[in-house]
Amino acid sequence: METTNNKNLAAFTHLSTLTQYCIPFGNYIFPILIWSSNKSKSEFIDFNGKQVLNFQLSMFLYSLILAVIAIPILIITFFNNVPLHTLIDEEVFMRNHFSVENITGIAIVAIVAILLFVGLKVAEFFLIIYASVKASNGEKFEYPLTIPFLK
Repeated sequence: METTNNKNLAAFTHLSTLTQYCIPFGNYIFPILIWSSNKSKSEFIDFNGKQVLNFQLSMFLYSLILAVIAIPILIITFFNNVPLHTLIDEEVFMRNHFSVENITGIAIVAIVAILLFVGLKVAEFFLIIYASVKASNGEKFEYPLTIPFLK
């Protein structure tokens, strides 16, 4: 049976990853600080800290892979399909180059990668909230699709 303090620390470890929305790399800094200073106090805090860090590292890896797929494809597709002299006249540019007919198969791959990234970030937000509720109830929660970097 876990103490209320341990449950709260575990839940706060999960919630501290939401600092990524206002502090760069806050989703790594704050969970590491909370976990490393309290992991010897409780096995429950140690388990939750590892889960949080493994999940954040996995999300970073998945996001990096999607960015490596999407960004070069979009840049190459843009510069291959748009002559530079049409950039001057915005109306002609918009009418001739941003239409459904100009979307190539490879651009669809980039668009799918971007949509997957957005879905990944939305799922990450709700999974963090769900995991913190589970931790505050004293239950162990393992994030889905997480690579176990820390065991």
